[in-house]
Parts: sequence; structure tokens; C-alpha cells
Amino acid sequence: MASFSVKFLAPNFSPFSSSSSSSKITSSTTRLHATPAQTVAPPAGGEASSAEIDPQRLEPRVEKNEGGFWVLKEKFRQGINPQEKVKIEKEPMKLFMENGIEELANMSLEEIEKSKLTKDDIDVRLKWLGLFHRRKHQYGRFMMRLKLPNGVTSSAQTRYLASVIKKYGQDGCADVTTRQNWQIRGVVLPDVPEILKGLEEVGLTSLQSGMDNVRNPVGNPLAGIDPEEIIDTRPYTNLLSQYITANARGNPEFTNLPRKWNVCVIGTHDLYEHPHINDLAYIPAMKDGKLGFNLLVGGFFSPKRCAEAVPLDAWVPADDILPVCKAILEAFRDLGTRGNRQKCRMMWLIDELGIEGFRSEVVKRMPQQELERAASEDLIIKQWERREYLGVHPQKQEGYSFVGLHVPVGRLQADEMEELARIADEYGSGELRLTVEQNIIIPNIENSKIEALLNEDLLRNRFSPEPPILMRGLVACTGNQFCGQAIIETKARALKVTEEVQRRVSITRPVRMHWTGCPNTCGQVQVADIGFMGCMTRDKNGKVVEGADVFLGGRIGSDSHLGDVYKKAVPCDDLVPLVVDLLVKNFGAVPREAEEAEE
Repeated sequence: MASFSVKFLAPNFSPFSSSSSSSKITSSTTRLHATPAQTVAPPAGGEASSAEIDPQRLEPRVEKNEGGFWVLKEKFRQGINPQEKVKIEKEPMKLFMENGIEELANMSLEEIEKSKLTKDDIDVRLKWLGLFHRRKHQYGRFMMRLKLPNGVTSSAQTRYLASVIKKYGQDGCADVTTRQNWQIRGVVLPDVPEILKGLEEVGLTSLQSGMDNVRNPVGNPLAGIDPEEIIDTRPYTNLLSQYITANARGNPEFTNLPRKWNVCVIGTHDLYEHPHINDLAYIPAMKDGKLGFNLLVGGFFSPKRCAEAVPLDAWVPADDILPVCKAILEAFRDLGTRGNRQKCRMMWLIDELGIEGFRSEVVKRMPQQELERAASEDLIIKQWERREYLGVHPQKQEGYSFVGLHVPVGRLQADEMEELARIADEYGSGELRLTVEQNIIIPNIENSKIEALLNEDLLRNRFSPEPPILMRGLVACTGNQFCGQAIIETKARALKVTEEVQRRVSITRPVRMHWTGCPNTCGQVQVADIGFMGCMTRDKNGKVVEGADVFLGGRIGSDSHLGDVYKKAVPCDDLVPLVVDLLVKNFGAVPREAEEAEE
């Protein structure tokens, strides 16, 4: 095995361990291999090779300074974007690694605003600590994003987060994100040092969860309990997260990427993890009788372009996931462009170098400068009907079940989080699982306790295991209630529109409807059956009103592809009849009046 070692904390496992040998890790270093779930055409220039590329283009654009941080070389600083200038002016990770947050937290906002340096601290650099200033709508308050690999959280962690937001009253709440993660709201700067200490005490970190960093590693929400799982993804996502953040101490190797970077590990045929929209996806595959992963690279969303991940034509053994992750990140860090922010995601670099040219740069950065070609087939069953995880389902552990709860558009209050923690302790193993659809799963429930659990007020009145069919697939980003970039309000509107549509049509199959407040598409509208992207438009009277570009046809699973714009700039007040029409024409819905007439 290639020499590569990092000291890791013990992963946070469920009390149940999988009996499958494929779910075990026997080394502190992980190899992973993934085979593409589908054949995807290479990007433009995909046949280019490194021999066709100007050697000067392959010179790394960054260098390590005396402090151990990577900085952009002087010769490459022309035409860079404002965020790159902020990083050059002051290393963001010093706020954490050199305890600069203590000094900043003791300053008044008035003092902070007097200096560009400290103003950039609260508006930009604090994102490296997972803190996002809500300058536009909640001046002086922050959203804090956690790292939660595989979406696994404990009752103690949930209670702690609830205690943080509770003190902020109406300004405090929490969201489940589309990357299996917690975000908490209402945080004020003077409280941050104490909050960071509290996170550490319960085994959480917010480090490197924003801006030009690696985002939360996504895995199978049913890992370790799924009767149909291929591998248990938790050990791998834990290793990736621990490596990226150096066990929550801060890892300067990967804090100066050209843009954000997403990673997932696939553990099931259902592809709950959405590999096609990640910068790196590990797809389980066997090669020469050994478990590993084929690799997909380059998937991303942005206002100007959305791209599906493409095969790297590479396979790594299951205990080599870290070396290849490191090599891919280094290639992106070293060679990625840093000008127009809309062209800085990794797929733009893949386009420029060609897939073989990019692959050769990854190979150069592997420990032995070797990378095996992809396995001929992965372990994903292509014609697999994606399973529903909401409701009650048997686990692989005899006598136990998990219960999937619907959290309307992912929003929770402190008292609801406390109740979830109590329920997880009383009925399960004190564990909760977050999903990319903004829902929550309670695992490890003895079957004898299921009936009592289902009668809990929280499940009967708020977080139903059996929500209305159109609510099941409803996802919404933060919207302009809190986010300064959002053009429209999303969460309340998504619920209101869906409730009204349900009154007008009867439908027997789930339809995934996603809402996003702006073209940054945090709500991932391109993977939805029907998506709504916020915009401003004019109503029939010529008045400027909130509206949405409507997307249609996104798919997830083995035949995944991105949806297309169906109709642009629809006033929000006109969305209900349009959605009703789409459901009737495309998804087999029946108008309520017609259904009643037949009866």
C-alpha cells in the first residue's frame, strides 16, 4: 500500500456493527474505489491530453508560505476575484488556528466596521469557521454551519445546538441542509468562542464548512442498518471529514481552494447521496476480487452553469480513499482558476485540461504516482427502484427498525430539537440521521417500541412519518428570510403552494419539488421533478413581484440527469395553477373536481 498516514479520531459509530466484511476498515488509512453509475459524455475538450497543454499552464499557482499556509503566487495575482484578494490580505484560518476569533469577538460591531480588514473578517473570513454574517437581513447575527459526516448526530449534540439557538429567541432556529448537515441561526459574535468550545465538548466542529473549502461529506443515511446496503459509508465519510479538518484542528493544506468542493461516498443502489452533483463521488466497485471505488469527478451547480460528474477512469482500493482525495484536491488547489468566480469550480479545470489531462495531474500527486484504471463494472444495480425511507422500516439487525420523519422544509425550533433528542434516547440508541432531503431518521428502535413512538405528539402533530404525498419530496433553501443572496422567500411559500396544490389535485406517486431563492441553487432545483428558482418578474398589471423560473425533468438514482427550464419568470402568485397543470399532464394527477365527479 502507498505510504500515507494520518492520525484519526475514532469514528462515531452506531451501537450496531455491520456483519458485512465490506463495511469494515482494517487500517487507519482508507482506500476507496468507485465505478461510474452511468456513462456520461466527457466535457468539452474531454479528449485533450497533458501533452497538448502548455507546460507553463501546469505550474502550480500557489505556494506554501513561512506560516504553513498556501498562498497565491505573485505572478498569478492579476485579474483575480475579490475573494482571492481577501485571502491574500489575511489568512482566514488564523482566526481559528491562531485564536484570532477571541480578539474579534471582543470588538463591538461599530469598531469592526471602521476597518476593511475586520469588516472582511466578519463578512468573508469567518466563513472558514462556518460563520455566515446575515448582514442584509439580520445585521450582527450569524448562521453557523456544522460538519456532520454522513449526517449522523447524537442526542447530546442535538441538545447542545438547541441550547445555543434557544437563547436567541425568535432569531434562533436550525435547518437540516441538502448536505445532511445542521445549520443554526441567530448566533452573535461575542458568543462564538464559547460556542466553539461547546461544539468541541460534544464532538462537533464548524471548521472549514464555508467558502473555499470541502463541504460536509455525504453518505448513505441508512449506513450500517440498511438490509440492502453495499457498504457502510460511515467509516469513509468520517475519515474524509477528519482528514479535511485535521481532526477539527484546521488543515491549511485545503483551506485555499479556488472554490467550494463537494464529496460523497455511495453505499446503496438508491444513490441517496446524489453522486452526479458532487466534485468527487466514490462508487463501490470490485476489481480483481478486491473492494474499492470507481471515481466520478466534477459535478456542480452555479448560476451560470450546472454540470454532471464524469468518470475519471480511476479505481482505488477501499483503504486508499484519502490519498486519491488528497491528490484531486491538490490538483484543484494548484491549478484551478481564480478569476471569474462563476468559472472556478473544478469542472472548469477538467474542461480546460481534458479528462485525461486532469487525470494525469492527479496521478502526479499520488504517493507512488500511480492510479489504476476504473473497474469494468461497479456494484450499483442500474435498474433499481429508489426506496422510500420515510415511515417505519426493518433494519438489518433483527428485531429493530428505523423511522424516517418528515421535517417540513428542514426547519426546526429549539424545543423540537430537544424533543427529538429525548425520543432518540427513549426509543432508539440516542442517534439521529439527517438526509439530503432535509428529513431526519431515528435508527435502532426495538420493534416493541414502535407503536408508542408513533403516538408521540411530535410525530403526530409536527414531524410525521407518513406526510402527504406531495410533502414527501419538498425541499427548500433558506430563502430571503435570512439569506442576503436569495431573491424570494422560499420555505413558507413552498409549504403554502404545496398545500394549495394538494387541495386541487389527487396524485398517487411522490413528486419531488425543490425551491431555491436564487441562481446559486442551494435548493438543487435541477435534480427535482419540478424546481423553482427565485427571480423578480412582473405580474399581469406590470408590477414588479417575486417570481420563479420553473424547471422540469430532473432525475435522481441510476438514470439521474439534470432538469431543464420549463418556463421562466412566473409570478409566485401564478405558480399554483401552473403546478397543477404540470402534475396532471406529466405525473398522472387528477383534478379533485374530476375525481369527485367520478365518485
